[in-house]
Amino acid sequence: MKGETALQPGGIGASTPLSLLKRNAVPVLFAVLCALGVLLAEIDPLFLANEIISRLARNSFLILSLLIPVSAGLGLNFAIVIGAMAGQVAVITITHYKIRGLAGLLWAMAGSVPLAIVMGYLAGLVLNRAKGREMITSMILGFFVNGLYQLVFLFLVGTVIPMKNRSMMLPGGVGLRNTVDLYPIAQVLDKLWRINLGGVRIPMATLLLAGALCAAIHYLMRTRLGQQMRAVGQDRHIAAVAGIDVDRTRIIAMILSTVLAAWGQLIFLQNISTLNTYNSHEQVGTFAIAALLVGGATARRATIWQAMLGLLLFHTLFVVSPLAGQAIVGIPQIGEYFRVFVAYGVIGVALALHAWQSRS
Repeated sequence: MKGETALQPGGIGASTPLSLLKRNAVPVLFAVLCALGVLLAEIDPLFLANEIISRLARNSFLILSLLIPVSAGLGLNFAIVIGAMAGQVAVITITHYKIRGLAGLLWAMAGSVPLAIVMGYLAGLVLNRAKGREMITSMILGFFVNGLYQLVFLFLVGTVIPMKNRSMMLPGGVGLRNTVDLYPIAQVLDKLWRINLGGVRIPMATLLLAGALCAAIHYLMRTRLGQQMRAVGQDRHIAAVAGIDVDRTRIIAMILSTVLAAWGQLIFLQNISTLNTYNSHEQVGTFAIAALLVGGATARRATIWQAMLGLLLFHTLFVVSPLAGQAIVGIPQIGEYFRVFVAYGVIGVALALHAWQSRS
């Protein structure tokens, strides 16, 4: 009988090596690609370790900001780019007023919160009207807000919005420069507590902050609000019958995600120490979602461990892929094209594998 077969060793319900491989096909595939890339590139282990740790530190907040919307049934939130823009508005402000050091970063974090809350609330309202189509809607929202951002900083700054810091302006006096030097907060968090372990520089303060966010999300998911988010993510109709305000819960999830994305972008920028005014934020959602999918997450379920595993695998591949491409072909430019291919191909491959898993 079917029920008996499922309980037998090797039956439908047994956890066989093949079933484990199928469930973890995505991270296994990219782990193999990482290993092959390292071997082909013949990369210096010390260089690789420094690059990966630096990328883990500066990208952790951004990928973790995706977990709450997934739990609430909003899918992969491409609209974290809106939070990234809120963070950039705050960092432009503190650079204009020359607020330096850790105080400058803290002021930027505090200043980004009101704008991120407003944008997250409005995005939540829109997504509540697009239930079942959240991912594509969040992507279009990101494009729309990006247009407003470009309008403000390319045309309104220097005309409607006064800007006294001429070093940040374009030569004509209207619009911000394409690149803004973030010298007031350059690596201020990374240098707050950084240890050197065998030549590997570890930004402990940044990593501890990411760890604190992991603990906060873990705690949130066990609170009443977190349980409501999970219930809404599993089935909106049953959650509504149980007395949960579905729309309000989804809006709260969007607000939290947008605020965390704003802070994540600030942590990213202080590490880079340079703001590419008009496109630093454009790939935030793509790269964070790609990393999350590489870790084995789906549009309906994502955990902290999957986020961190995906972050490790994706950025390892991102570091070694240009060098591996150059080693294979022998042309430096091919290595850069290979990096772009990896960045954009990851999402398609991961989603295709997840679709195959769900059908099998």
